[in-house]
Amino acid sequence: MLAARGADLGAEPGPDPEPYGENLIARWGEAHRRYHDRSHLLAVLDHIDTLHPHADTPHLVRLAAWFHDAVYAPDRSENEERSARLAERALPEAGLTQEATAEVARLVRLTVTHDPADGDTNGEVLCDADLAILAAPPDAYARYAAAVREEYAFVPDEAFRAGRADVLRQLLALPRLFRTEYGATHWEALARENLRTELDLLT
Repeated sequence: MLAARGADLGAEPGPDPEPYGENLIARWGEAHRRYHDRSHLLAVLDHIDTLHPHADTPHLVRLAAWFHDAVYAPDRSENEERSARLAERALPEAGLTQEATAEVARLVRLTVTHDPADGDTNGEVLCDADLAILAAPPDAYARYAAAVREEYAFVPDEAFRAGRADVLRQLLALPRLFRTEYGATHWEALARENLRTELDLLT
């Protein structure tokens, strides 16, 4: 399925995807990934397809999606920064302009906080697409939560429950999880219900 999305990488105006497309697909298929894998990338791209009318430059948002977890190790905290740096190296070599490369890298770094500034339509679309799993049907959300736990299998149960609960509380404390009109209308309520349910199960 991802091979069929190769057009995302070479969309006009954009770079020739050949130099880095296969490398990205291989990265997303690494054995240690349980949630942040090719299925997640494909889901984010599909959500961007839904949200793209809201974006200023949707082809750059799609490029950012391909790179946003291209470097991923659950035991490291700088995955987004390393992914952004990968984009900064790869995209100019593939022919993307300096300005466009900087925007892709900025969007990748934004997935640390998922807190785009007001009016940052590209950031709103990428962050909403990345968080859309929170609004999945309850059974799919449960599979997502289980996959996250598998990625952090090296963390003892008590420590994981405490850390995960903190993350859920931080999300629930946000005034809005989703910034696009579509996300706010279609995803916000179910996402909050899923988060509260998981928090109850953890605590």
